[in-house]
Amino acid sequence: MELEKTVRELIEPVIVENNYILDCVQYVKEGNLYFLRIIIDKNGIVDVDDCVTVTQLINPLLDEKDLIEENYILDVCSKEKGCE
Repeated sequence: MELEKTVRELIEPVIVENNYILDCVQYVKEGNLYFLRIIIDKNGIVDVDDCVTVTQLINPLLDEKDLIEENYILDVCSKEKGCE
């Protein structure tokens, strides 16, 4: 999907710069809610603090570019959740 590619290009540099790996970007609708799911990895175990850190890094970029018209939930999670 073009949106996922655009989001990846926007956020991947700052994620990599902070020693994380961007595994996958998914924009999905679950029920009545849209989720922008950012799946990250790193050398070692990804914990909740890592997800919070990445959220804080990418949220300003996403807000500034305003790529998504619908309201959505930003969900940063570990690679264990995986991509489909």
